[in-house]
Amino acid sequence: MRDTRESRLLLVLLVVIAFALITVDIRGGENSPLDRPRQAAQSVFGPVENAVAGAVDPVGHAVQAVRDSGGQASTIKRLERENEALKQQLGSKDITRSRAAELDQLLKTAGAGQYTIKGAQVIAIGAAQGFSWTITIDAGSRDGIARDMTVINGQGLVGRVTTVGPSTSTVLLAGDPDFTVGTRLEGSMELGFATGQGERPMRVELLNGKAAVHKGDRLVTFGSQAGKPFVAGVPVGRVVGIEPSAGNLTKTVLVQPFVGFTRLDIVGVVVIGPRTDPRDSVLPPRPTTAAPKPSATAPKPKSTPTGTAGAPGASGTPGVTDTPQNG
Repeated sequence: MRDTRESRLLLVLLVVIAFALITVDIRGGENSPLDRPRQAAQSVFGPVENAVAGAVDPVGHAVQAVRDSGGQASTIKRLERENEALKQQLGSKDITRSRAAELDQLLKTAGAGQYTIKGAQVIAIGAAQGFSWTITIDAGSRDGIARDMTVINGQGLVGRVTTVGPSTSTVLLAGDPDFTVGTRLEGSMELGFATGQGERPMRVELLNGKAAVHKGDRLVTFGSQAGKPFVAGVPVGRVVGIEPSAGNLTKTVLVQPFVGFTRLDIVGVVVIGPRTDPRDSVLPPRPTTAAPKPSATAPKPKSTPTGTAGAPGASGTPGVTDTPQNG
């Protein structure tokens, strides 16, 4: 529209009419003459407004979701971190319980043999020290550890100390081919020498070629003077095989060690040996087999009274006749 005198007058007229309608609507209140036209307009344009709002709202929600996505991602990351922390706590608790159980069993073994021990933890394994079957423990000369001391755990003989540093020591495991220990057979006290064979059972040469030995028999260390390199009475293993002697002066048996060398964690170094030989007292008691329960049998039927002299009556006594009952 061009800016002319007529257009200006029309604009002024429309403004005056608008003010007049507003004044009439305000003064009329609820009875305003403009209510009916307003209601009619609402009924016409209301559905259109609802349709437009329905189309616009999902877009608005999507925009809001995009805005909040950064916060949700950070929340997910935080929850993942908390979940990982909880898993680590549970894992550390399991490790703590396992180590506590190992330490408890180690103390029981040391108490049974009257060994004074220094507890240590395995911190390295393998051939780093030049041996094929060695471990490194976190105890050394500062802790009173010396060369040729016996090393045990809760199950029995682990090995002996070969190298000592200020804070660490190297232990040669009983499974090493260069490892040899004097043994004593449980019960019969037959002596022998056990040698490591790596992952295979230890090979034990019994000095008595006619010694009575059976699978399942157990062996302990024979001990050495002053307790070095081995104290007496430490459980070594269980007999799993017997080789034919063929008239030899010695008898060879195969012994499975009690200790699992690939699962070592907590060990004890015997710094002071027992005053007396514990013999077999460190070995755990043998499991007892329960006697079989007698099988249930059906009760025998009672015999019928015959009333004949010399025949067994109801009482089961020969020659006794039951007294007849009055009918």
